[in-house]
Amino acid sequence: MTSPLPSTTERLLAELAREPDGISLPRLCKRLGVRMSVLMRELAWLGGESIGGRPGPGLVRVERHGDRDVAMLVARDQR
Repeated sequence: MTSPLPSTTERLLAELAREPDGISLPRLCKRLGVRMSVLMRELAWLGGESIGGRPGPGLVRVERHGDRDVAMLVARDQR
């Protein structure tokens, strides 16, 4: 049986889709109602870095914009 509530991953991807230019990590935490550690774990699993010898799907990236870290979806042609 599946849960009627969307997972953190689904909510994260939906929020990132709403913000094509990216969103700051603290603001994203607030919108999702999760702690920074939870957000960073989700971003790591969805990013392109290798975890346990397996490459990630490369769906998201985090960039530094001035003094802020910003998360954004990666365009298909950039994967």
